[in-house]
Amino acid sequence: MASELEPEVQGLDRSLLECSAEETAGKWLQATDLTREVNQHLAYYVPKIYCRGPNPFPQKEDMLAHQVLLGPMEWYLCGEDPELGFSKLEQTNKPSHLCGRVFKVGEPTYSCRDCAVDPTCVLCMECFLGSIHRDHRYRMTTSGGGGFCDCGDTEAWKEGPYCQKHELNTSEIEEEEDPLVHLSEDVIARTYNIFAIMFRYAVEILTWEKESELPPDLEMVEKSDTYYCMLFNDEVHTYEQVIYTLQKAVNCTQKEAIGFATTVDRDGRRSVRYGDFQYCEQAKSVIVRNTSRQTKPLKVQVMHSSIVAHQNFGLKLLSWLGSIIGYSDGLRRILCQVGLQEGPNGENSSLVDRLMLSDSKLWKGARSVYHQLFMSSLLMDLKYKKLFAVRFAKNYERLQSDYVTDDHDREFSVADLSVQIFTVPSLARMLITEENLMTIIIKTFMDHLRHRDAQGRFQFERYTALQAFKFRRVQSLILDLKYVLISKPTEWSDDLRQKFLEGFDAFLELLKCMQGMDPVTRQVGQHIEMEPEWEAAFTLQMKLTHVISMMQDWCALDEKVLIEAYKKCLAVLTQCHGGFTDGEQPVTLSICGHSVETIRYCVSKEKVSIHLPVSRLLAGLHVLVSKSEVAYKFPELLPLSELSPPMLIEHPLRCLVLCAQVHAGMWRRNGFSLVNQIYYYHNVKCRREMFDKDIVMLQTGVSMMDPNHFLMIMLSRFELHQIFSTPDYGKKISSETTHKDLVQQNNTLIEEMLYLIIMLVGERFSPGVGQVNATDEIKREIIHQLTIKPMAHSELVKSLPEDENKETGMESVIEAVAHFKKPGLTGRGMYELKPECAKEFNLYFYHFSRAEQSKAEEAQRKLKRQNKEDTALPPPVLPPFCPLFASLVNILQSDVMLLIMRTVLQWTVEHNGHVWSESMLQRVLHLIGMALQEEKQHLENVMEEHVVTFTFTQKISKPGEAPNNSPSILAMLETLQNAPYLEVHKDMIRWILKTFNAIKKIRESSSTSPVAETEGTIMEESSRDKDKAERKRKAEIARLRREKIMAQMSEMQRHFIDENKELFQQTLELDASISAVLDNSPMVSDMTLTALGPAQTRVPEQRQFVTCILCQEEQEVKVESRAMVLAAFVQRSTVLSKNRSKFIQDPEKYDPLFMHPDLSCGTHTGSCGHIMHAHCWQS
Repeated sequence: MASELEPEVQGLDRSLLECSAEETAGKWLQATDLTREVNQHLAYYVPKIYCRGPNPFPQKEDMLAHQVLLGPMEWYLCGEDPELGFSKLEQTNKPSHLCGRVFKVGEPTYSCRDCAVDPTCVLCMECFLGSIHRDHRYRMTTSGGGGFCDCGDTEAWKEGPYCQKHELNTSEIEEEEDPLVHLSEDVIARTYNIFAIMFRYAVEILTWEKESELPPDLEMVEKSDTYYCMLFNDEVHTYEQVIYTLQKAVNCTQKEAIGFATTVDRDGRRSVRYGDFQYCEQAKSVIVRNTSRQTKPLKVQVMHSSIVAHQNFGLKLLSWLGSIIGYSDGLRRILCQVGLQEGPNGENSSLVDRLMLSDSKLWKGARSVYHQLFMSSLLMDLKYKKLFAVRFAKNYERLQSDYVTDDHDREFSVADLSVQIFTVPSLARMLITEENLMTIIIKTFMDHLRHRDAQGRFQFERYTALQAFKFRRVQSLILDLKYVLISKPTEWSDDLRQKFLEGFDAFLELLKCMQGMDPVTRQVGQHIEMEPEWEAAFTLQMKLTHVISMMQDWCALDEKVLIEAYKKCLAVLTQCHGGFTDGEQPVTLSICGHSVETIRYCVSKEKVSIHLPVSRLLAGLHVLVSKSEVAYKFPELLPLSELSPPMLIEHPLRCLVLCAQVHAGMWRRNGFSLVNQIYYYHNVKCRREMFDKDIVMLQTGVSMMDPNHFLMIMLSRFELHQIFSTPDYGKKISSETTHKDLVQQNNTLIEEMLYLIIMLVGERFSPGVGQVNATDEIKREIIHQLTIKPMAHSELVKSLPEDENKETGMESVIEAVAHFKKPGLTGRGMYELKPECAKEFNLYFYHFSRAEQSKAEEAQRKLKRQNKEDTALPPPVLPPFCPLFASLVNILQSDVMLLIMRTVLQWTVEHNGHVWSESMLQRVLHLIGMALQEEKQHLENVMEEHVVTFTFTQKISKPGEAPNNSPSILAMLETLQNAPYLEVHKDMIRWILKTFNAIKKIRESSSTSPVAETEGTIMEESSRDKDKAERKRKAEIARLRREKIMAQMSEMQRHFIDENKELFQQTLELDASISAVLDNSPMVSDMTLTALGPAQTRVPEQRQFVTCILCQEEQEVKVESRAMVLAAFVQRSTVLSKNRSKFIQDPEKYDPLFMHPDLSCGTHTGSCGHIMHAHCWQS
């Protein structure tokens, strides 16, 4: 060994070899001014050890540093040989019950899904394998580096906080025991002295900003003239740019340049040239010049070699402090005291503060070293962890601003330590109460988003590259807010209430800036030229989704907080509505004898926004008010009487109308940006705090207003009011063959509106809206996903929304609703829905996409056919609404709703062209089914001497009012039951009629339950009136049938002669069999059949319906309908030829219709049989 070191030793300064650690420590013990002695020692020896040439020799430097620099410190600290001293300290130390192992990049970490307070609570592999959590549900991930093991932290685990290794120490440790009692006073004094000097030295030299001048107490008498050209890392320039630049600047090979670039990326800096000042300055100017063309130049400094030497030793010193405090908790406590002790300059003058506030100026390697020291000292000592948390919170705004302007990744910023502090429940609660942390985080976040429009809303449209970069970085603040809120309080103090509500105010200000942001206006005429920016707003919404949910969870835990939050949110929403009137004019709508005042507003002409977080937060709080029964306990404290239902529903309704119009193809010219926004609005990541809350807000509005008024406003916003208030709209449209696109558009809007009504009445599986719990909600989600097809575990989890702990709740309910089918030799295991759960299937489940709805419908009909049941898919029996939402069901029996149902059925009965669609009819039948189910439940659950006010069956039995005198809904359903063009819906209509009869029997048999209409009058019908009504109904059915047949026959007669001239001339010679066929044709009463002549009765032909494979539109095959074609391939054929050798002389003039007797060549026409509209084929 000696011989190996010989050449190196010979090149060293003899003073390094002669320096004795024990003697130096002895001098220090005798010194009156220890700081001066130590600094002189460092000033003399550090430059002799470090940075002696162009390339570092870390092993040699570390060996000498330990002998000459660190050795005396260890001797001084122990007062004897360090090996003996440190072993004594270890023996007297009572080890911490915290593991505190700092993770390296890529190291496996384990989190228990059953016991962890939040997903950030993790264990190292050793602790995990020795804990109870190995038998629980757990999540395994790889660390990004920088975190540490939470074993032993009782606040991190609901159960089993200790592994077997750390559990041994818990019985011996008293909670508030001071670790200094295990150290002698001499050791404490010496440790304090040396730690104070060394820590101060390291902080001072690492934060030193001068490039060629040392701090006064470290200046040398003889100063060399050697410098380093130091290149620093950034996250802007690529490897290739740095390598190319270095090759030009320092004239190195590509391999050397790659080595430099790799070290710069790993450690944060690297010297690329060593020499005098001029030589290094030349390299610096080339690097700056070559990297400043497109972006800011690479950071490069010419630094004196002695400064670099001291900084390298400063890093070594911090690592040494981290290892020394591992010997004893008492040493750790002393280092914490030294670090957090206020300096002479007061606020922010402690060493810890100075390091944190200089974080963005330090290079990557220096940051990593001091972050690890903080984790092994401040964060491992529970007393000083609290004090450090306070310092961190006080400097929070400055630290985050430094991080946002810096370009290094979050993991290399001191701001990343927030996860270690804010996720500790007691610390988070203390910081909210004492430092107002929630408000600080939110205000700091908003300070970085200053780009606003005239109304004060966030504006991301014209973001520069720098603003977009800052926006990406500032999103980490939302994560900090999530950490603070992730653990809910079990007890509330008055201070916590006050500070939380202050934070809630700040949060409302943030949401207010989002309310109505990124508004869109429909493009008419030409396509939008440039796709607008939409991703930033949705990124913000996605990041805030869990925070919004957690805010509501906190409010739900305390009634006083909930009431105050509700009031504050309503006040802010009222302000928002006051600011966004857009000059809307009042207008009065009238229909069915009802009238309502609203504003003149067209979604297709005015600005509309998909971002309404204030409205949605109020909807969430309203549900909590219902769920917690605060509305019934303290009605006088809630401003329910001040609520304006039309105001509450306005913006969510506009948003849903926008979605309907996009689906109807009205916004095609707005490009993909709007399509993407609609997609994310319904997507599983966003829908809980977007689409779902809009439905809840509409439900809130309907439950507080006259359902007729709500439906009129809805018709107006869907731009359908004119259609349903115009008598005979269907006949008018049928007579006008133009505007077919407009008719199709209106049909889609009617379908979407009916779908929305189904959702408002049927979606009551949120706790607080319906009388259900959270488990019922998850069960329903899973049932509907499995009705589409059997699914694997991973596929099912992806389709369910995650909470803030990344849990879906699936495992707790899956066995109740599904069987697991094990995989075979290949493939995956699948969950299949239990047959008994199929009855809960709702065809119009609001989380289905259109493709999923279609697949689910097909799968359920197929299942019913296999079970030999009828294929009707009736609405499921629903749980009752909570009292606050109970009046919502009246929308089904309101006059306007009945008018909408009657109108759609009337169009279907008339069956005229494009004015109705099967989807429209299907939705109306579903609504009728829902109303019948509701009435049946009301009758079955009615209390004695209570009046059932839900009288849907009686209302659908009544014919329409004058002047139309249209038949009753029931009569039209009986007519449609026999319609040949509604084969698919016959089972559903039969189910409705059957349910109607069942309800009628319940009513007749129930003498104890008097029945009332919603208008308040009791319906009393004598048997004579009933007979009269029945006769009238049957006569009406007969009249409609007669009119329909007559219309068909007159249509046939009109076209008969034109189409069959030759047939007419040969009529007299025809066989008598034709008469026989006519005689067997269906007889129609009150008509004379004519066998021969111009007025001959034509046999009714079977009507044929076909679907265009290109546009998917269904159409009846008629002469006057649009032409339908088949794609065909015509080719020469010799299959039947008797003379294949014959050659056609002139193929152009050859008539393929004329066949020669030898059949030498014929034609063959082949087609796939798929039918298309002629115009679809041409286009």
